[in-house]
Amino acid sequence: MPDQPSYRDWLKKDLGSLIDSLSLTDLQKRFLHSRWLDQVMWMEASANKARSRYYALRMVTIIGGVLVPALISVNIAGTAADFIKWSTIFISLLVGMSAAIEEFFHFGERWRHYRRNVESLKTTGWLFFQLSGPFNAATHSEAYRAFASQVEEILQQDVNVYISKVVRKASDKKGDNQEE
Repeated sequence: MPDQPSYRDWLKKDLGSLIDSLSLTDLQKRFLHSRWLDQVMWMEASANKARSRYYALRMVTIIGGVLVPALISVNIAGTAADFIKWSTIFISLLVGMSAAIEEFFHFGERWRHYRRNVESLKTTGWLFFQLSGPFNAATHSEAYRAFASQVEEILQQDVNVYISKVVRKASDKKGDNQEE
């Protein structure tokens, strides 16, 4: 069976060929590739990476959280007891570190944030390609300015949410520590 291209490779090729087929200037096509498609691909990868990290950390926390009470309740003597004791300590540390890392990096929030934004960018792109919704025009050239404006609005909103959620949380925590 021949190697199948990854979804990411397929998506970039598919969307890139759609852009290239539009009746736009070369500069507008370049902007679409450099700004819209690049952001779609970056956010798609960022969402997938954050989801993978979130799932991995949550699985460690969940499975470890179930194992620790079970290991504590095991009543074994001898060398097996030492193994159980040290395993329990190790798993407890893993659970604590996993939960702390997720709390610090907020991979679940990042995953949802990037997924929401990339889907918004994709939807905006599809509406533009089909000349529908807010891009209801006779040609892509006529709809291009509205599309570019909408993409920039989505990206600016992404930056605003990032700053308000991530930077503000970090500065709030710093301020809390200074008040003590």
